[in-house]
Amino acid sequence: MNLSELRIDGKRLQKTLEEMAIIGATPGGGVQRLTLTDEDKQARDLFIQWLQDLSLNVTIDEMGNIFGKREGLNDDLPPIVSGSHLDSQPKGGRFDGVLGVMGPLEVLWTLHENNIETVRSIVIVDWTNEEGSRFAPCMAGSGVWAGALDRNGVYQRTDLNEACFIDELERIGYRGETPATKWPIHAYYEYHIEQGPNLERERKIIGVPKGIVCLHWYDIYLEGEANQVGPTPMEGRHDALCAAAEMILKVNHLPEKMGGNLVATVGEIQNYPNSRNIIPDKVHFTVDIRSWDDVHAVNAWDDLRRDFEVIADQRGCPIDIEETCRVGHASFDERLVKRVLDTAEELEYSNLYMVSGAGHDASYMNQITATAMIFVPSLNGRSHVEVENTSWKDCEAGANVLLHCILKSANETG
Repeated sequence: MNLSELRIDGKRLQKTLEEMAIIGATPGGGVQRLTLTDEDKQARDLFIQWLQDLSLNVTIDEMGNIFGKREGLNDDLPPIVSGSHLDSQPKGGRFDGVLGVMGPLEVLWTLHENNIETVRSIVIVDWTNEEGSRFAPCMAGSGVWAGALDRNGVYQRTDLNEACFIDELERIGYRGETPATKWPIHAYYEYHIEQGPNLERERKIIGVPKGIVCLHWYDIYLEGEANQVGPTPMEGRHDALCAAAEMILKVNHLPEKMGGNLVATVGEIQNYPNSRNIIPDKVHFTVDIRSWDDVHAVNAWDDLRRDFEVIADQRGCPIDIEETCRVGHASFDERLVKRVLDTAEELEYSNLYMVSGAGHDASYMNQITATAMIFVPSLNGRSHVEVENTSWKDCEAGANVLLHCILKSANETG
């Protein structure tokens, strides 16, 4: 058959996405599949069932990363890899991550039912703990696999209930025996919703990022002095929550202060003992800084840290700071990015050359192989929330671009 006319089955793609959305479904129409929970296990089990339906060679490594391999005509050549993640944010959306797993799954179904062989093997992957919402840092599975994160360090991370990563990985039965170690890859494609407003605003169907911004995570721990609120004068209090409040405002004002391309966010906070009539003596909160300019992000953090230390001293609240994650910005392979742009044009999909403001496993994959991403619009620019949505037509369009990009790369002999 003429491969240029080949298209994926949009209805089948919709069906797999809808089946996955049942697992961990929330009343508001989203999903909650935190990594290494029972819901995550259910999603993994279903994914593996579908890989086996395609007679793929399935392996699970010691980080719980799941790989499904469709052998090519020359298995000695490095394969094409495509995938994303099945875990979600708390009350997250139905498309984030999972579209990037169901997309390549649909590509493999299309090749299978049309008896199309490729020169290179094609591998689909579900990366463990991309979100980092339960166990920080994010992108842990791909980070360990790429050699950027220490496996044992990730194993020992705990969640808010003191559950340990390695214990939960073993509990759900997904600590595989295969080493989580990189192997040669010819190209990596990751298909994803945009998670922002640009495609919808520009009325484009396909987004083609030149790369991903840097991602810096910090955990801040403050110690105050607890006491009964009524008899304790305001003067001389060591209120950890008040210190945190001042610091959080500094985070919010940081981009305006520093200028340039920068965003800064506090997304998580725990207050102790969290009683209305006790002065807080402990607070933990997180800081997330992102920019295309790595140096600018570091300088912004240095400025912010100085402000934090001044506030901590003025409030009499000792501060402890943990650098949880620092991933540099990723500039994707220009040839592969051009392939995505050209393929979108060939398939007559409008497209936009852009930057990804969200972190993805592609950041780590970009450190070891030629990498590119394919975006489709997020309705109203919303993501990581229950109302997250992308039209089925756009899901199909992105999967068609992925299909033809994979075919081109998988038939390269050099």
